[in-house]
Amino acid sequence: MTRASEIVSRDLLKAFDSAIEKGDLPRTNISDAAIERPQNTDHGDFATSLPLKLASDMKMSPMVIAEILSRHLPKESIISASQVAPPGFLNLTLDPKWLFSQIHLIRNAKTAYGNLNLSKRKKIQIEYVSANPTGRLHVAHARGAVIGSALANLLKAAGHTVEEEYYLHDAGNQIEKFNKSLLVRYKQIAGLDIELPEDSYPGEDISDVAKTIWDEEGDRYLQLDESEAEISIGSKGIPKMIEGIKEDLESLRVQFDEWFSETSLYTQGQFETCMKSLNNKGLTTDRDGAKWLVSTKLGEEKDNVLIRTSGTPTYFASDIAYHFNKFHQRNFAEVIDVWGADHQGQIGRLRSALDALEIDSTKLKIILVQMVRFKKGETSEKLSKRKGNVIPLIDLVNEIGVDACRFLFLSRSNESQLEFDLDLAKQQSSENPVYYVQYGHARICSILRLAEERNIDFSNGDVSILGDPTELSLINKMLELPDVIETSVGNLEAHHLPHYSMELATAFHTFYQNCRVVSSEKCDLPISKARLLLVDAARLVLGRCLKLMNMTAPDKM
Repeated sequence: MTRASEIVSRDLLKAFDSAIEKGDLPRTNISDAAIERPQNTDHGDFATSLPLKLASDMKMSPMVIAEILSRHLPKESIISASQVAPPGFLNLTLDPKWLFSQIHLIRNAKTAYGNLNLSKRKKIQIEYVSANPTGRLHVAHARGAVIGSALANLLKAAGHTVEEEYYLHDAGNQIEKFNKSLLVRYKQIAGLDIELPEDSYPGEDISDVAKTIWDEEGDRYLQLDESEAEISIGSKGIPKMIEGIKEDLESLRVQFDEWFSETSLYTQGQFETCMKSLNNKGLTTDRDGAKWLVSTKLGEEKDNVLIRTSGTPTYFASDIAYHFNKFHQRNFAEVIDVWGADHQGQIGRLRSALDALEIDSTKLKIILVQMVRFKKGETSEKLSKRKGNVIPLIDLVNEIGVDACRFLFLSRSNESQLEFDLDLAKQQSSENPVYYVQYGHARICSILRLAEERNIDFSNGDVSILGDPTELSLINKMLELPDVIETSVGNLEAHHLPHYSMELATAFHTFYQNCRVVSSEKCDLPISKARLLLVDAARLVLGRCLKLMNMTAPDKM
């Protein structure tokens, strides 16, 4: 199914070539037709700013260029009208008959509607969440989880092969700290009078794991010396915590294709291979008992420690080896990392290290996700472990529902801070965008049920008899979905999807308020059938949007 934007661009380029051929415009090169959807529909279905872009090179008035392009538009075109507008725009209106014909194409495409047919399809990995397996997930992890999973869906809709991955930091100092914390909690459950050291993980989730281990193993770990007990109970506790993390993610409808263990980098020799490669390029040095990456040779301001004096790798070193594995071992054409905004300072040095390893760092895309403030009543605050006011992720989902969580976390650009209104999320009114969009789908389903109850077979409806402006607006809005997917994938921005869903729901609600769909009058049967076809197409498109956001498409509310 060829997109409206593609056809309009093609017709404008034909007009441009025709005008040059006829000598009405001087020869010059252009890269695209510069079309967009006007915010004001009075300005047409599409508009092009091409005359404004050409005016300087052509030494002509943009208004004159626009008039010339208008005259040269192909006669066989989906554009039925064009209008020149100051200071040099050309507004374009689509042929209603062509618009009506798209209803059938949408219905035939079914749940594949909106998919892109890109010529360059890639093997892409997207890694997100990747919280340490030392505790259950909390609400601070939710936004990145939702954005990552929605982007994965959008990339798949664009035709790419996508693998979603969670990177398990199951090695290093944080695991030693977890093991010690778990053993202390275990001993407390056993009745020992022992305090949790200050430098420990105090979370209740660790106590829960310790209780489970006690129930399963009894006093087994009390029989071992301290060091052996820490390692042994940790090897039992980490898998249990990972199972808890998976449960948290599933509550948010997030599932990963791969859970990649940091430990495997060391046990399978990939970390060593990566470090040797850096060393052979003369980029490492031993200093103060530690191994350093000479980042200053790569244009960075300072060198960075790779292996501490204790012999344990730094996060930075394991990150280099991990990305070396992604590109060299697993051959991903593109890698997307979804990180918290507090990791921004790590981007430059990681890219420099990859370039040094002869990996094109432009193939690594990093999405930084800003913090969330939670609002309840008049109070708004940022939640953090340090403040001790964190909310377990699964508690948030249970309180407001997974659909509300997903939609609201997606509703703003990842680069913007988000205020999450907990009260609004639970409202069942048009003020709640989640309810508004889902109610649109439920209303559509109720209309189709009514048609079924009245035995109206609309499969042979004639859409050419449609013509109400709200019908045309709804069709036009439905035709935007492929472009929304393309923009979202091109910019790696998932927030366009909830915005578009709101606009589509508004277009449907406006149509519904202005056009009776199922009439009890026999004379209205033809228009009822035509509108039912339109409504069914709207069901598919709105349902597709909800599916891409991993939300439910309710048939009743």
